[in-house]
Amino acid sequence: MASPRFFLLALLAASLSQAFASDPSQLQDFCVADKMSPVLVNGFACKDPAAVTVEDFFFSGLHMAGNTSNRQGSAVTGVNVAQISGLNTLGISLARVDYAPYGLNPLHIHPRATEILTVLEGSLYVGFVTSNPENKLFAKVLSKGDVFVFPQGSIHFQFNYGTKNVIALAALSSQNPGVITIANAVFGSRPSISDDILAKAFEVDKKIVDRIQAQF
Repeated sequence: MASPRFFLLALLAASLSQAFASDPSQLQDFCVADKMSPVLVNGFACKDPAAVTVEDFFFSGLHMAGNTSNRQGSAVTGVNVAQISGLNTLGISLARVDYAPYGLNPLHIHPRATEILTVLEGSLYVGFVTSNPENKLFAKVLSKGDVFVFPQGSIHFQFNYGTKNVIALAALSSQNPGVITIANAVFGSRPSISDDILAKAFEVDKKIVDRIQAQF
Protein backbone atom coordinates (compact mmCIF):
# COMPACT_ATOMS: atom_id res chain seq x y z
CA MET A 1 0.00 0.00 0.00
CA ALA A 2 1.35 3.42 -0.91
CA SER A 3 2.63 5.54 1.96
CA PRO A 4 1.03 8.87 3.00
CA ARG A 5 4.26 10.57 1.84
CA PHE A 6 3.68 9.28 -1.70
CA PHE A 7 0.20 10.78 -1.82
CA LEU A 8 1.50 14.10 -0.50
CA LEU A 9 4.21 14.19 -3.17
CA ALA A 10 1.68 13.30 -5.88
CA LEU A 11 -0.63 16.08 -4.70
CA LEU A 12 2.25 18.58 -4.69
CA ALA A 13 3.28 17.55 -8.21
CA ALA A 14 -0.28 18.00 -9.48
CA SER A 15 -0.50 21.42 -7.87
CA LEU A 16 2.78 22.55 -9.41
CA SER A 17 1.73 21.36 -12.85
CA GLN A 18 -1.40 23.51 -12.59
CA ALA A 19 0.56 26.50 -11.29
CA PHE A 20 2.94 26.47 -14.27
CA ALA A 21 0.44 25.47 -16.92
CA SER A 22 -0.15 29.04 -18.15
CA ASP A 23 2.21 30.76 -20.55
CA PRO A 24 4.59 33.05 -18.63
CA SER A 25 5.27 35.30 -21.62
CA GLN A 26 4.59 35.96 -25.30
CA LEU A 27 4.89 32.99 -27.63
CA GLN A 28 5.60 35.22 -30.64
CA ASP A 29 6.87 38.72 -31.33
CA PHE A 30 3.39 40.27 -31.46
CA CYS A 31 -0.28 39.53 -31.91
CA VAL A 32 -1.79 42.59 -33.55
CA ALA A 33 -5.52 42.70 -32.88
CA ASP A 34 -7.75 41.60 -35.74
CA LYS A 35 -10.85 43.56 -34.78
CA MET A 36 -12.83 42.16 -37.69
CA SER A 37 -12.32 38.54 -36.72
CA PRO A 38 -15.47 36.62 -35.65
CA VAL A 39 -13.37 34.46 -33.33
CA LEU A 40 -14.20 35.09 -29.66
CA VAL A 41 -11.14 35.03 -27.41
CA ASN A 42 -10.01 36.76 -24.23
CA GLY A 43 -8.82 39.88 -26.01
CA PHE A 44 -8.58 39.85 -29.80
CA ALA A 45 -7.57 37.23 -32.34
CA CYS A 46 -4.25 37.83 -34.09
CA LYS A 47 -4.07 39.53 -37.45
CA ASP A 48 -2.15 37.69 -40.17
CA PRO A 49 1.48 38.82 -39.61
CA ALA A 50 1.81 39.38 -43.34
CA ALA A 51 -0.93 42.02 -43.11
CA VAL A 52 0.61 43.89 -40.18
CA THR A 53 1.97 47.39 -40.86
CA VAL A 54 3.86 49.96 -38.82
CA GLU A 55 0.61 51.86 -38.28
CA ASP A 56 -0.60 48.97 -36.10
CA PHE A 57 1.94 50.11 -33.49
CA PHE A 58 1.38 53.86 -33.75
CA PHE A 59 -0.88 56.55 -32.28
CA SER A 60 -0.70 60.33 -32.59
CA GLY A 61 -2.55 62.84 -30.46
CA LEU A 62 -1.30 62.89 -26.88
CA HIS A 63 0.19 66.34 -27.44
CA MET A 64 -3.35 67.73 -27.61
CA ALA A 65 -5.24 68.62 -24.43
CA GLY A 66 -8.51 66.86 -23.75
CA ASN A 67 -11.76 68.80 -23.48
CA THR A 68 -12.28 69.56 -19.79
CA SER A 69 -15.44 71.63 -20.26
CA ASN A 70 -17.63 69.13 -18.41
CA ARG A 71 -19.10 68.85 -14.93
CA GLN A 72 -16.03 67.09 -13.56
CA GLY A 73 -13.52 69.39 -15.22
CA SER A 74 -11.29 66.57 -16.45
CA ALA A 75 -10.65 64.58 -19.61
CA VAL A 76 -8.97 61.22 -20.20
CA THR A 77 -7.38 60.43 -23.56
CA GLY A 78 -6.80 56.69 -23.55
CA VAL A 79 -4.25 54.82 -25.63
CA ASN A 80 -5.09 51.14 -25.32
CA VAL A 81 -5.77 48.28 -27.71
CA ALA A 82 -8.75 50.20 -29.10
CA GLN A 83 -6.34 52.85 -30.42
CA ILE A 84 -3.20 50.75 -31.04
CA SER A 85 -3.97 47.26 -32.32
CA GLY A 86 -0.38 46.21 -31.67
CA LEU A 87 -0.98 46.40 -27.91
CA ASN A 88 -3.02 43.20 -28.09
CA THR A 89 -1.60 40.61 -25.62
CA LEU A 90 1.17 42.98 -24.46
CA GLY A 91 -0.48 43.86 -21.15
CA ILE A 92 0.15 47.60 -21.18
CA SER A 93 -1.59 50.86 -22.09
CA LEU A 94 -1.51 54.51 -21.13
CA ALA A 95 -3.62 57.63 -20.91
CA ARG A 96 -3.22 61.39 -20.84
CA VAL A 97 -5.36 63.08 -18.20
CA ASP A 98 -6.14 66.81 -18.31
CA TYR A 99 -7.60 68.70 -15.35
CA ALA A 100 -9.12 72.17 -15.43
CA PRO A 101 -8.75 74.30 -12.30
CA TYR A 102 -10.55 72.42 -9.49
CA GLY A 103 -11.10 69.57 -11.94
CA LEU A 104 -11.64 66.05 -10.65
CA ASN A 105 -11.03 62.61 -12.08
CA PRO A 106 -13.79 61.13 -9.92
CA LEU A 107 -13.74 58.00 -7.78
CA HIS A 108 -13.24 55.01 -10.06
CA ILE A 109 -11.55 51.64 -10.37
CA HIS A 110 -9.66 49.79 -13.09
CA PRO A 111 -10.83 46.17 -12.75
CA ARG A 112 -7.99 44.78 -14.86
CA ALA A 113 -4.98 47.01 -14.19
CA THR A 114 -2.66 48.72 -11.75
CA GLU A 115 -2.09 52.37 -12.63
CA ILE A 116 1.09 54.42 -12.25
CA LEU A 117 0.52 58.16 -12.65
CA THR A 118 3.11 60.85 -13.39
CA VAL A 119 2.34 64.57 -13.06
CA LEU A 120 3.73 66.43 -16.07
CA GLU A 121 2.46 69.92 -15.26
CA GLY A 122 0.92 71.37 -12.10
CA SER A 123 -0.08 69.70 -8.86
CA LEU A 124 -2.68 67.10 -7.86
CA TYR A 125 -4.22 65.70 -4.71
CA VAL A 126 -4.55 61.94 -5.29
CA GLY A 127 -5.50 58.91 -3.29
CA PHE A 128 -6.89 55.38 -3.11
CA VAL A 129 -8.87 53.41 -0.55
CA THR A 130 -8.07 49.87 0.53
CA SER A 131 -10.61 47.05 0.66
CA ASN A 132 -12.90 46.08 3.56
CA PRO A 133 -12.76 46.11 6.50
CA GLU A 134 -10.00 48.72 6.88
CA ASN A 135 -11.05 51.08 4.04
CA LYS A 136 -7.86 53.04 4.68
CA LEU A 137 -7.22 56.14 2.58
CA PHE A 138 -3.72 56.63 1.16
CA ALA A 139 -3.57 60.20 -0.16
CA LYS A 140 -0.85 62.65 -1.13
CA VAL A 141 -0.27 65.94 -2.91
CA LEU A 142 1.82 65.44 -6.05
CA SER A 143 3.91 68.04 -7.83
CA LYS A 144 5.45 68.11 -11.29
CA GLY A 145 7.56 65.01 -11.82
CA ASP A 146 6.03 63.04 -8.94
CA VAL A 147 4.79 59.49 -9.47
CA PHE A 148 2.01 57.62 -7.63
CA VAL A 149 0.70 54.05 -7.87
CA PHE A 150 -2.95 52.98 -7.65
CA PRO A 151 -3.21 49.21 -7.04
CA GLN A 152 -5.43 47.17 -9.33
CA GLY A 153 -9.09 47.25 -8.35
CA SER A 154 -8.70 50.02 -5.77
CA ILE A 155 -11.08 52.99 -5.67
CA HIS A 156 -9.00 56.06 -6.48
CA PHE A 157 -9.21 59.68 -7.58
CA GLN A 158 -7.20 62.72 -8.66
CA PHE A 159 -8.15 66.34 -7.87
CA ASN A 160 -6.68 69.60 -9.14
CA TYR A 161 -7.08 71.87 -6.14
CA GLY A 162 -5.33 74.81 -7.85
CA THR A 163 -6.16 77.57 -10.31
CA LYS A 164 -4.01 76.32 -13.20
CA ASN A 165 -4.46 73.46 -15.64
CA VAL A 166 -2.76 70.15 -14.78
CA ILE A 167 -1.51 67.40 -17.09
CA ALA A 168 -0.71 63.83 -16.03
CA LEU A 169 0.29 60.66 -17.83
CA ALA A 170 -0.91 57.28 -16.58
CA ALA A 171 0.48 53.87 -17.51
CA LEU A 172 -1.70 50.80 -16.87
CA SER A 173 -0.83 47.12 -16.68
CA SER A 174 -3.41 45.93 -19.20
CA GLN A 175 -4.06 46.39 -22.89
CA ASN A 176 -7.68 47.06 -21.86
CA PRO A 177 -7.76 48.15 -18.20
CA GLY A 178 -11.43 49.07 -18.09
CA VAL A 179 -12.89 51.78 -15.89
CA ILE A 180 -15.85 51.81 -13.51
CA THR A 181 -16.78 55.28 -12.27
CA ILE A 182 -18.38 54.65 -8.90
CA ALA A 183 -21.10 57.31 -9.01
CA ASN A 184 -22.09 56.45 -12.59
CA ALA A 185 -22.28 52.73 -11.82
CA VAL A 186 -24.24 53.10 -8.58
CA PHE A 187 -26.59 55.93 -9.48
CA GLY A 188 -26.64 55.73 -13.27
CA SER A 189 -27.02 52.01 -13.99
CA ARG A 190 -29.50 50.88 -16.64
CA PRO A 191 -31.94 49.70 -15.46
CA SER A 192 -31.63 51.69 -12.25
CA ILE A 193 -30.82 50.06 -8.93
CA SER A 194 -33.88 50.32 -6.68
CA ASP A 195 -33.87 53.49 -4.58
CA ASP A 196 -34.92 51.30 -1.62
CA ILE A 197 -31.67 49.38 -1.96
CA LEU A 198 -29.53 52.49 -2.37
CA ALA A 199 -31.26 54.32 0.46
CA LYS A 200 -30.56 51.41 2.80
CA ALA A 201 -26.98 50.97 1.56
CA PHE A 202 -26.10 54.65 2.04
CA GLU A 203 -28.38 55.11 5.05
CA VAL A 204 -30.14 58.14 3.58
CA ASP A 205 -33.70 59.07 2.65
CA LYS A 206 -35.01 57.79 -0.69
CA LYS A 207 -35.65 61.36 -1.82
CA ILE A 208 -31.91 62.01 -1.66
CA VAL A 209 -31.23 58.91 -3.76
CA ASP A 210 -33.86 59.94 -6.31
CA ARG A 211 -32.30 63.39 -6.55
CA ILE A 212 -28.84 61.94 -7.16
CA GLN A 213 -30.11 59.40 -9.70
CA ALA A 214 -31.76 62.20 -11.63
CA GLN A 215 -28.29 63.69 -12.25
CA PHE A 216 -27.30 60.59 -14.21
